[in-house]
Amino acid sequence: MSNIPADLKYTPSHEWIRVEADGTLTIGVTDHAQEALGDVVFLELPEAGRQVAAGEAVAVIESVKAASDIYAPVAGEIIAANQDAIDAPDSVNADAYATWLFKLAPAAGADLSALLDAAGYTAAID
Repeated sequence: MSNIPADLKYTPSHEWIRVEADGTLTIGVTDHAQEALGDVVFLELPEAGRQVAAGEAVAVIESVKAASDIYAPVAGEIIAANQDAIDAPDSVNADAYATWLFKLAPAAGADLSALLDAAGYTAAID
């Protein structure tokens, strides 16, 4: 059974989202996703300043098995990418929830209510 922290939000495409105190979002891939991918060998993350649409493919995670897109959970502006994760992509396998990939400032009116809670994500992957 995958680890699914209750304090995070999720997408059906296996991103986790932590809503920070300042309203920004920290985004990574779920434990379930890294298990399915296997050994992560490369990350291509978005540049700060990029405007993204909800559901837009903004990053790529590659494993020895496959390459997968990572999607923006809501519209907004990329404000940071995790250079440590780029330098050590296997950190996603070591701890998927400690290894954030990018941070996003949601656009005005971005709808976070569509994101799944832990129970909803658990149901989605079962």
